Amino acid sequence: MNEFRDRGAPTDLPGVLADLPWAPGESYLGMPGAGLGFEDCPVVLLPVPYEATVSFMGGTRFGPRHLLHASRFLETYDHELDVEPYTVGIYTLPELVLPATGPEEALKELRRAMDALLEAGKFVVLVGGEHSLSGPPILAHADRLAGELSVLQLDAHTDLRSEYEGTPYSHACVMHRVHRRARVVPVGIRSLTTEERALTRDRNIPVVFGHELGTEGWMDRVLDSLTDDVYITFDVDYFDPALMPATGTPEPGGGTWYPTLELLERVFREKHVVGCDVVELAPLPGLVHPDVLAAKLVYKLIAFHVLHQHRAR
Repeated sequence: MNEFRDRGAPTDLPGVLADLPWAPGESYLGMPGAGLGFEDCPVVLLPVPYEATVSFMGGTRFGPRHLLHASRFLETYDHELDVEPYTVGIYTLPELVLPATGPEEALKELRRAMDALLEAGKFVVLVGGEHSLSGPPILAHADRLAGELSVLQLDAHTDLRSEYEGTPYSHACVMHRVHRRARVVPVGIRSLTTEERALTRDRNIPVVFGHELGTEGWMDRVLDSLTDDVYITFDVDYFDPALMPATGTPEPGGGTWYPTLELLERVFREKHVVGCDVVELAPLPGLVHPDVLAAKLVYKLIAFHVLHQHRAR
């Protein structure tokens, strides 16, 4: 069983209070008992329960909290990789509550947080919240790199609209806002407009559609399209809704678990992944397997980072 689940006692309680069986807080893996502070941990989880521009089903603001809660029930040993990724040091920040004065101001505040975390040298895994949150981390990394950043976008939608419902800061516009600053490589796409399709052709954006997943050489196409430095943005509606029904805009078809992990591990092994996010989990009452899937996906991303990049440094 996850060894951290029964280690939630606050460290500053006196006497008998300190010995009572307090539940852990909602940190990743329930890890407050590990005794590691912010300065000690190279990996930082940034939960951002932001939801302002969703266009169909709501609930993404609850995604970070449900993901963190589900993570308490994961085993910390990864038998497929033969590592315990948590030992690198994972620090969970409190939820970042962005201002409600409009999406532009909210995303500026997130950019301020990202710049500070990158300045501190952290590998940041952002947990959302809606997909508009991916813009500030991507641009923060792009601004710090001398070379070209590429974005591996695992998603059911291209999110390349110039604006949607009156704002360019919508979740449906996030890749349009970054595509001139980074090379976008969308994978798993099953829904886009004619205007978005025209943009992918005009800008030479190498889309891998959902019906192409599993065809010969599809992973090589993805790897060949990425630059050396990669940011991974993972909208959970990339997955087949049979695996991930808990998302605001599900689409039939999509990715499955093991081929996706194979792709992700190859990216971490062959490229330099600068950061990542997992967004658009919209929890469903009484249905916990999507929360567990998202929580384990985050652990896999950290595991690949630890195995192929952190150890190398």
